[in-house]
Amino acid sequence: MMRIGELAEQGRVSTKTVRYYESIGLMTEPDRTASGYRDYDEAASQRLVFIRDAQATGLTLAEIQSVLELKDAGSRSCAHTRSLLEEHLHDLDDQIERLRAARLGLAALAERASELDPAECSDPNRCQVIDAARQPQKLHTAG
Repeated sequence: MMRIGELAEQGRVSTKTVRYYESIGLMTEPDRTASGYRDYDEAASQRLVFIRDAQATGLTLAEIQSVLELKDAGSRSCAHTRSLLEEHLHDLDDQIERLRAARLGLAALAERASELDPAECSDPNRCQVIDAARQPQKLHTAG
């Protein structure tokens, strides 16, 4: 059995994080010692490490909760977890495409900036490099 500090150390999180996970139901409320200290077992340590590792993959706490609920009910969670990860992959691919488009627009502006004559920049309120009427393409795409 271990106290909250030991559990947090094993899970490489703060004690505040452990308490938060308990408050939202990701971690079950542990038994208490006679003096009122939280008393965790090895299963709690394994669950905490799983939560931390799942977050590192990009899963949200709500998604992690859905996986843990399946596990707690005795169900297999592999198909559900795979579906969540595939959804995150799709979202990441979309974000990469938006970033590529933004990069192309910025590169075009940088190229244009290198060709402009600073002496021709006489408007005190606008920059000739960033001028909507002269931009080669839209920098931001809706997503």
